[in-house]
Amino acid sequence: MIIKNIISTKSHEILTVTAKNTLREAATILVQKKIGALPVVDSVGGLIGIISERDIVRICASDNADAMGSLVEGAMTTKLEVASPDDSVDMALARMTDRRIRHLPVVENGKLVGIVSIGDLVKIQIDRALAEADAMRAYIQS
Repeated sequence: MIIKNIISTKSHEILTVTAKNTLREAATILVQKKIGALPVVDSVGGLIGIISERDIVRICASDNADAMGSLVEGAMTTKLEVASPDDSVDMALARMTDRRIRHLPVVENGKLVGIVSIGDLVKIQIDRALAEADAMRAYIQS
């Protein structure tokens, strides 16, 4: 299974924010859409970072009185790990586990084409294991 198969089953709308959005604006999107991270894009849609719930909590825990009024650019992660649509699920899971990240933007030819979460990838692995178990049961019973 490859990443392209996963992003093809998800909504084609890729939610993003800019570095000039406030943390409040980013948090509002995260809560409304029930997601854990947003890609941060520049004025032409190029990927420049990612802002996650964890990043927002880190800023809120600081002594900044108006943390939620702070800009995304001050909290976003800029050292990005990205996936290609042709990467395997196993490779993406290994990278996410090794880097201790939960969201992986998917980039093709320099363009953001999706984002996958560790939950998306684990679900695929579980579905695959269950299908293999069912096939084995059917084989044994025949």
